[in-house]
Amino acid sequence: MSQASELRKLLASGETLVMPDAYDPLSARIIEKLGFKAVQCSGFSMALAACCPSEAEFGFERNLSATEGIVGAVRIPVMADGEDGFGDASVIPETIRGYVRAGVAGVNIEDQVLGVPGPRRVIDREPAVEKLRAARKAAAAEGEPDLIINARTDALTVGDSPDAALREAAERANLYLEAGADLAFVIGVATLEQVRFLVREVDGPLSIAAGMPYNMGQMSIAQLRDCGVARVSLPSLAVFSAIGGMMRSLRYVRDIDGFHELVADGIISDMDQVAALLST
Repeated sequence: MSQASELRKLLASGETLVMPDAYDPLSARIIEKLGFKAVQCSGFSMALAACCPSEAEFGFERNLSATEGIVGAVRIPVMADGEDGFGDASVIPETIRGYVRAGVAGVNIEDQVLGVPGPRRVIDREPAVEKLRAARKAAAAEGEPDLIINARTDALTVGDSPDAALREAAERANLYLEAGADLAFVIGVATLEQVRFLVREVDGPLSIAAGMPYNMGQMSIAQLRDCGVARVSLPSLAVFSAIGGMMRSLRYVRDIDGFHELVADGIISDMDQVAALLST
């Protein structure tokens, strides 16, 4: 069974699939070792780890290289962060080809406008649909018809009316599913009320980003599971946790000239733990 088929099986199980987001091979390996069944790549986190100002500047080649490293580090399915496809519908076949040959099980394709200054924007509906149709066709052409296409809409984060934006997000999600996407991924969901609305209105599997600064205190994985969400990603939790842990440890060393607090807090891993992470 291909990794794409395995991911499709997980999504069809009826259980909410929690996919923490990795930004390098080590973070992916930790996700696998802790028992999660699949890994989501985070373009935001990859760019941040590379000290790159944005995903747009990080670009396709570096994204693909980082994704290949993540795929090679684990045995569980990996979903790539294909951003906006790195171009219009004419570019999508090349993008999908690169990810399929890297061994991914799925790809995110989003409708936000990347690399343009100013407020967040989304492209019109029809060009977004064209990208998804092109992605579905390209996956089949590459011999991976089971590739999961995770269609992300940023419509909820755009506009002055939250209610109108929520309705637009639901309508786009349905259009994207009709165009061949396997999942509808609505970003910017901040409340359980919004989750319940989307579960009701979206005619297919719904994906939600959790553990975000704007919703961490508003919803738990258990609550999302109870709502009937098909997939939960954690786009920035790993990289922010890594940054926080490093800063905390180094502050101890800077301010205290010792390591007692690190030992007491269990921050520092021993070599046995490291060896367990590196073993396959």
